[in-house]
Amino acid sequence: MKQAMKRFGIKEEPIDAVEVVIRTRDKELVISNPQVSRVNMMGQESIQVVGDIHERPISLFSDEDISTVAEQTNCTLEEAREALEAEQGDIAAAILRLQQ
Repeated sequence: MKQAMKRFGIKEEPIDAVEVVIRTRDKELVISNPQVSRVNMMGQESIQVVGDIHERPISLFSDEDISTVAEQTNCTLEEAREALEAEQGDIAAAILRLQQ
């Protein structure tokens, strides 16, 4: 197979990756245990990734922001996260929302 690829001008180079993350607007695709290869076929490069794929939502706020809101309002982390989402990340507004 490698000889056939070489004959057609296809070069494959393995990449020793630990984790691959593809970030979209609303989530991340995390590929663990990846097998990653850089493939050059007649001057065009591409990356081939095989592995275990998991999705995780992108948090727009830091854990520190969430903790601050939760501590100031004595609410749960989930309630703090929801308030931050409702207030588009404005910490002061999220605190005021939860205090009302």
